[in-house]
Amino acid sequence: MRPTHHLLYEGKATMLRWAIAFAILALIAGVLGFGNLAGDFSYIAKILLLVFGVLFVVSLLFGRRTLEPPV
Repeated sequence: MRPTHHLLYEGKATMLRWAIAFAILALIAGVLGFGNLAGDFSYIAKILLLVFGVLFVVSLLFGRRTLEPPV
């Protein structure tokens, strides 16, 4: 089994990376005085983080189920 810290480097956590990127862009835009743009970026980051969270919980609940009983 491979270590889980490689997930970010193999493209499996792409949505989380986009949410973090939009959150950083919102912070930068807010500091530079672009209030409307910062609001847009933070809204996109919130949506992506929510979708990531929902998909994460669903994958935890249904991801490891097998149809065959363990031997």
